[in-house]
Amino acid sequence: MLEKSDSIRDLITIEDEQGVEKQYEVEALFDMNGESYALLRSEEETILMRVEDEGGEQFLVGIEDESERDSILDAYEIAVDAAPAE
Repeated sequence: MLEKSDSIRDLITIEDEQGVEKQYEVEALFDMNGESYALLRSEEETILMRVEDEGGEQFLVGIEDESERDSILDAYEIAVDAAPAE
């Protein structure tokens, strides 16, 4: 039986620009402004990626624009603060 502090999260592996694979936990999936996003966490970092559909398959795409990323994360934080998880 799982204790309350234990959590089971989906794990995914992402290959960075240098070809290095890193494993992340899916912290959250959410929609904003007609787009879908994934908030991913590893031991070293937390990243935000856009979820894109192409030919019935989903892909994670990095967000290069810092102001776009920051505004999405700010809005996500406000939404979580307004309706925290149990």
